[in-house]
Amino acid sequence: MQTIGERLEEARKKKGISIREAAEATKIRGDYLQKFEGNHFDIGLTEIYTRGFLRSYSNYLKLPADRILNDYAALGRGDARPRQPSREVYGRMDISVATTEAGDRTPPPTEPAPEPSHANRGPARPRTGSSLPTGPDPAVVFKYVKIGGAVVIVIMLFFVVKALFTGRKPSPSPTPAPAVATRGPTFGLVALSPLQVTVRKKNSDGSDGEFLFSGQVTPGDTKIVSRPGAVYIEVMAPGATENLLIEVNGRRVPMGLPPGERRGELPAP
Repeated sequence: MQTIGERLEEARKKKGISIREAAEATKIRGDYLQKFEGNHFDIGLTEIYTRGFLRSYSNYLKLPADRILNDYAALGRGDARPRQPSREVYGRMDISVATTEAGDRTPPPTEPAPEPSHANRGPARPRTGSSLPTGPDPAVVFKYVKIGGAVVIVIMLFFVVKALFTGRKPSPSPTPAPAVATRGPTFGLVALSPLQVTVRKKNSDGSDGEFLFSGQVTPGDTKIVSRPGAVYIEVMAPGATENLLIEVNGRRVPMGLPPGERRGELPAP
């Protein structure tokens, strides 16, 4: 006749279930289940817990729980015929029944409630610990790593956008005087190379009048200047007047100054 442990082990193996899978499904520690299959029922717990675990494990394996418990009661406490220690891979740990006979005597906090008992016992002491090593859940760790990475990326994007929109503003080129709004006749300044040019009104006594234009003229750019009368045109760089053209009525002509001169006069229109 098969023992209780042989029936439990045979039923589990027929279903192709490992000790680890059975422990996760029943919420009973794997070393307890291995002891049951080895006919070792002294697992360091009270009788009510042992009977409750046997019932849960039998129901999980589709075995008649009442018959298993009756056979267990007929054995008496600790009188069962022990089997040879067996070794079975439990997850990634190699657990031997022989090495767990003196295992942790603490039931896990998630184990099913045992059968009710009318025995008068004192308050239960809190039990802690587990026979299996515990550590941080890799899924939880990975979740926090992803959250931290997302926060870092958001902070970096914030500073990049801030740098783009709040960068240093280019300092305006110095101009001695702003160009006067063009009114009436005008003429154009066309440069063949970058030139700093000043245009001033000629007063009736021949002295310099107000500024009409003062700034840089770059190649490909035409500066339109008012021509209220005769004006003085001065190029800041000596000998560079040959690179300045005057545009009047669509015609471009050089300033026509002698070599070395940088100031000329454009007569009134």
